[in-house]
Amino acid sequence: MSPGVLLLAAGSSRRFGTDKRYARLASGETILESIIRTLQEADLPLLVCVPAGDTRTAEILRQYRVGSYECVNSSRGMGATLAESIGQVTHWEGVLIGLADMPYIKVATFTAVAKLLSSDRICVPRYEGERGHPVGFGRLFFPALAGLSGDDGARNLLRQYANRIKYLDVTDAGILRDIDRQEDLS
Repeated sequence: MSPGVLLLAAGSSRRFGTDKRYARLASGETILESIIRTLQEADLPLLVCVPAGDTRTAEILRQYRVGSYECVNSSRGMGATLAESIGQVTHWEGVLIGLADMPYIKVATFTAVAKLLSSDRICVPRYEGERGHPVGFGRLFFPALAGLSGDDGARNLLRQYANRIKYLDVTDAGILRDIDRQEDLS
């Protein structure tokens, strides 16, 4: 199976106060640079979803030789962004949903989720019993992803298709750590 990663980087960063994708981590990299580097090391197909008109991010992604898709519906929430962008990756056998504000996920986690994924399965990583990201969806779930709306992302799909979930226990606490506020950087 050859899934890819759909990286959602089209949010508004309301709680952060500024565009968090360009905030610097302790390593000196921006949040966006860090997650892109990780995904390039994972060596999976990658498409980054950005807000319509975001030429700054599109140019950075071109420098990294990473494809991007401008989501005209991104202001309607994560579900709307997923629904719109899934249509761009229908040639993939599965999709890992990555979040651009989660730069601490290890390369091995992305590759393990991709390896465990199948066309009729959802793969969810867990750290100490708690579900995290990236969540992988087999091709069977693409129509359901295309029907999402609002800001809930795919949470309802995980409830609806609970019997199709394969959990992957990992030692990667990064699957739970996102950056929503300035204090999350430390």
